[in-house]
Amino acid sequence: MQPTADFEASKLARSLLRRSRQGALATLMPESGDPYCSLVNVASHADASPILLISRLALHTKNILGDGRVSLMLDERAAGDPLEGARIMLAGRAEEATGETAKILRRRYLNAHPSAEAFVDFKDFSFFRIAPSGLHLVAGFGRIIDLKPEQFVTEIGDAADLLEAEQGAVEHMNEDHREAMNLYATKLLGAESGDWCCTGCDPDGMDMQAGTATLRLDFPERVTSAMALRKMLVRLAGEARAKG
Repeated sequence: MQPTADFEASKLARSLLRRSRQGALATLMPESGDPYCSLVNVASHADASPILLISRLALHTKNILGDGRVSLMLDERAAGDPLEGARIMLAGRAEEATGETAKILRRRYLNAHPSAEAFVDFKDFSFFRIAPSGLHLVAGFGRIIDLKPEQFVTEIGDAADLLEAEQGAVEHMNEDHREAMNLYATKLLGAESGDWCCTGCDPDGMDMQAGTATLRLDFPERVTSAMALRKMLVRLAGEARAKG
């Protein structure tokens, strides 16, 4: 069964990667090779690949250190029958981050999971990024497809200026422009009013969160610099206000 013509598989896959905060992580037991599944909190890197903060005391971390091959199941958490909602199975290799990369993953993860501040500096915890090798998307009848990384990963090679300015932009939006965040959520995305905050920006869009609810605001075109991001957010705020 081929996907229907109106099905934007890549967009939906990226949205799930950006919006998901929990998932089922499958790793391999080192001696037997048996699959082992556990519940983990997740965030997303600027390129949309998943970020994990896991302890060496956990069995899944010991498995990863022996064999980095993993799969991660993420779903929409839709009301009613969960099988009616979209879900993805991302396959890849979990890689422990060090140095500057670890700092970048830490920042993005803590923006999405601020409660992790309580244990992020424990000696047994480390950040891992899952480098994707492929993705299987299920979103209903006629909407099942396998995607290659280039079909759902965000290109960031040309966005160094944006990524350097990202955290400052996140803090600025959350400190000075919460009204605009609420307008994006309610007027552009059709969500309920709430204490919406920004958790990350990338060339394709902005991630938003209010409590346990998450949203993805896609940009109408890519932005790769701090100035372009500012102009885009002002433009979208104007569009939201024009909707009354």
